[in-house]
Amino acid sequence: MTTTTANTASVTPAGMPVTALPIDPDKLNAFMGRAVGDIGAAMSAALVLIGDELGLYRAMAAAGPLSAATLASRTETHERYVREWLNNQAAGGYVVYDATNAVYSLPPEQAAALADEASPAFLPGAFQVIAAAMKVGPRIARAFRTGDGIDWGDQDPILFVGTERFFRSGYLGNLTSTWIPALDGVEAKLRRGGRVADVGCGHGASTILMARQYPASEFLGVDTHPASIETARRRARDAGVADRVRFEVAGAQDFAAHGYDLVACFDCLHDMADPAGAARHIRQTLAPDGTWLLVEPFADDQVENNLNPVGRVFYGASTVFCVPCSLAGHGPALGAQAGEARLREVVMRDGGFSRFRRATETPFNLVLEARP
Repeated sequence: MTTTTANTASVTPAGMPVTALPIDPDKLNAFMGRAVGDIGAAMSAALVLIGDELGLYRAMAAAGPLSAATLASRTETHERYVREWLNNQAAGGYVVYDATNAVYSLPPEQAAALADEASPAFLPGAFQVIAAAMKVGPRIARAFRTGDGIDWGDQDPILFVGTERFFRSGYLGNLTSTWIPALDGVEAKLRRGGRVADVGCGHGASTILMARQYPASEFLGVDTHPASIETARRRARDAGVADRVRFEVAGAQDFAAHGYDLVACFDCLHDMADPAGAARHIRQTLAPDGTWLLVEPFADDQVENNLNPVGRVFYGASTVFCVPCSLAGHGPALGAQAGEARLREVVMRDGGFSRFRRATETPFNLVLEARP
């Protein structure tokens, strides 16, 4: 891709002239290269969703090299579409193409990320979240002008499905193996038989996973979104834990107080219209020696330290989901990249907790522990 250094007049969509500045062609070409990569990734995101929905990845997993015709036959799809899809996936490195034999294969690493829903690396849920972001885009553009919010429950339903599938992978890889064991004395309580509230539980993936791991304990999952709670109840019945897990429609500021040994908030405090009120109520619901587990997107306190691929994802999601959700209730809009220092203020200054620490972390999560 070539460019010129000509200084031509330009005009904004609003009709306001923009002062032309000298262009460095090397910098422009480098940026255009990055943009082309982004364009290819954005176009391919829709095809990942198609591959997930139609079972194309699952059919390729552990199957060895396949022709487009064979994959189409196994998935009851049309060969011409499948061939074009495979070439897109090969161009992106999602599948591997053998030109000599005109066959395609899904490496085991990609299979773990694209075909195995029980894998901690499973990714298609994230692509569903991207689809939700595209769908809400026009409403967000209007909100930029008005400052209005968009409540979580008013987003497209694909967001709720994608959020569960995406975050569930992180829970499978970390929740009971790393995060809860990192808390002071909590795992022993849950093994003996404790009381747990999962606030902002969505479809209940985190609640059910904890219930399976700690069968002596009792769990309450709460969320303000009624449709998600109905799904969570169904998932609990299917998982055989409905006798120890209840799901209720309630908010972080008004769920039932029962002296919990553990209250957990997974990636939701920054979305809330009243995070300070949530912190105060959670403190009141805890037993005297109870613990608040607060898992939030990984972020440094300085913006410049978040300008990386992970921060790019989180700032993007925050713009279309998190900030609008808080603003819908006239909240502070902490955003997904609030950072530990800002969260500490909410927990200790606003919530009245006396102890707060980073228990552990992942490249995507801050795992914070607060005690009364």
